[in-house]
Amino acid sequence: MLKKDIFATIVKHTPLISIDLIVRNSEDKILVGYRNNEPARHFWFVPGGRINKNEKLDDAFARITEVELGNVFLRSDANFKGVYQHMYDTNFSQQGDFGTHYVVLAHMLDIGDYKPVSDDQHEAYRWMSPEELLADDKVHEYTKDYFR
Repeated sequence: MLKKDIFATIVKHTPLISIDLIVRNSEDKILVGYRNNEPARHFWFVPGGRINKNEKLDDAFARITEVELGNVFLRSDANFKGVYQHMYDTNFSQQGDFGTHYVVLAHMLDIGDYKPVSDDQHEAYRWMSPEELLADDKVHEYTKDYFR
């Protein structure tokens, strides 16, 4: 794990590569979490996470699903939805005068009736239809982009 000051330097000077999980249940609803941390703090957002240096995509996907959903899912079970760009004015440390730039690999993952486990990054999880999600002001615009 990187020290906070080293990671801040990386965030300040380079884009991060991440995987977003567009998780759909058997009722065609999408999982969103209410974020506790920056960026996108105090917004509903799809689960996801950064890819680590020297981490293969399949390994990153498995790790991120385990951390974010409480169960390992395989990237081969998901449908790749495309590459997105997320640029924020804020950063994880809430200090300094720099934002965060993500290059996001979005994947749709159908999980049926599986119920995700909560984590410390999210105050709560909820399921929303794409229509509800698009109409809710507390759902982040970058999450809405997956349904426009």
